[in-house]
Amino acid sequence: MRTSRPGPRKPVVHKRRAEPPSVPAGSSFAAQATGSSIAVYAEANASTPTEILPNPWKVDPARASTSVAQVFLIDSSQRADGWIHVLLPVRPNGSTGWVRASSVVVRRIDYHIRVQLSQHRITVFNGTRVLYEGLVAVGAPRTPTPTGSYYTRVLIKAPNPRTIYGPYAYGLSSHSDALSSFDGGDAEIGIHGNDDVSALGRNVTHGCIRMDNTAITLLASVLPLGTPVDIVQ
Repeated sequence: MRTSRPGPRKPVVHKRRAEPPSVPAGSSFAAQATGSSIAVYAEANASTPTEILPNPWKVDPARASTSVAQVFLIDSSQRADGWIHVLLPVRPNGSTGWVRASSVVVRRIDYHIRVQLSQHRITVFNGTRVLYEGLVAVGAPRTPTPTGSYYTRVLIKAPNPRTIYGPYAYGLSSHSDALSSFDGGDAEIGIHGNDDVSALGRNVTHGCIRMDNTAITLLASVLPLGTPVDIVQ
């Protein structure tokens, strides 16, 4: 009696749920708008945007004539298919929203900044490695530097590096909680150089973070827009 041998068994394939890519230690992701404007929604899959931001956006002419692409730091703790949750550069500080994934390009950011107000110290990381650490001047008691999670939104090279802003200034997504306007703008908080070394280590600014001129020049050559900035007490 002949018996047939069973053919080779087919491997059993267990389908795994697709997981979003993990963020490397010390890194994050930023989204840059690609169209002439970008719609922001309160929820993923919402039909009507809460606001539409121009792209690029024009830095206040009183301070610079630069046009800069809209960039957002991605909040990877919330996810939805076809949508990206982002931090917004608007009032109130800490505002977030959703943008369509098809309206942005995403890039990895390997740098991040930590500012400790009580210690008047800024630390800049490349991944988990410290790139720079030094003293800073921060907000005066009546115009404190707001704490929270923000990101670099614009880089401006000063026409005159000997002013209070030093040679370079990074504008952040943060705004002063004490001032509604400053120098013709919406009282945005920045990280910039200075013209008085003795100010470092003190609470003397209108909310901005002043640092060493040589250091801000170094950072201007390496830090991309969208770099996370965590300001803690």
